[in-house]
Amino acid sequence: MDMDRVTGESRGLLALNDLESNVRIYSRCFPEIFSRARGSIMLTNGGRKVIDFLSGAGTLNYGHNNHRIKEALIEYLRNDSVIHGLDMATPAKIAFMETFSSAILRKRGMKYRFHFTGPTGANAVEAALKLSRKVTGRHNVLSFTNGYHGLSLGALAASGNGFYRQGGGLPLSGVTFMPYDGYLGPDYDTADYLRKVFLDKSSGIDPPAAILVECVQGEGGINVASKEWLRSVEAAAKDVHALFIVDDIQMGCGRTGGLL
Repeated sequence: MDMDRVTGESRGLLALNDLESNVRIYSRCFPEIFSRARGSIMLTNGGRKVIDFLSGAGTLNYGHNNHRIKEALIEYLRNDSVIHGLDMATPAKIAFMETFSSAILRKRGMKYRFHFTGPTGANAVEAALKLSRKVTGRHNVLSFTNGYHGLSLGALAASGNGFYRQGGGLPLSGVTFMPYDGYLGPDYDTADYLRKVFLDKSSGIDPPAAILVECVQGEGGINVASKEWLRSVEAAAKDVHALFIVDDIQMGCGRTGGLL
């Protein structure tokens, strides 16, 4: 064993404890310094190989340092291309939209417009919630048990995870929770319950601006909604003129199979 390397590892972790805030999470769960990565393998300073099942919390589903992506990024940097342009027009932005529209949307008859939010999933959820409330003039949002949509206050209010909700520091409001697919057992269709609540004006549930759902709940325990349940919930949203928001930030982009 290389004692110099081990000593350096220990010094680095001590420096981390001294310099980083006590709010940190993953560096406590994984007391290692990760120095290199390729594909699904990460290498610690101590030379230990570790399989990365997190994939950068779902953002690196193509693997660390994918050679094709890496070469394209290096070439982009060499050309002094725009790195940060807010939502201004750039060749890279236009090329991305044209390619996505051609390869994904037009082939499936989908007529969507692009909206570029901030760099996190919570930003996307917050934008969708604000737009739904603006478009419908309603305030209530319907979300589901065990769901997780982000840590900013609007997204947190729509998250069912008790651990994260306790960290908000404020009352979380504007959201009504419904049981997710399978929450009440395999013999109970919670989409039927949702529809009945919508149709009953004395249910106490205000007509929602939007229904927010994860097709696959990640933080909630890898709960997979059936296609039939999702279609039924979407139909219920249309019936009450609410927007149907799909949060596929952790599980989308090819992580669970092809796009139907």
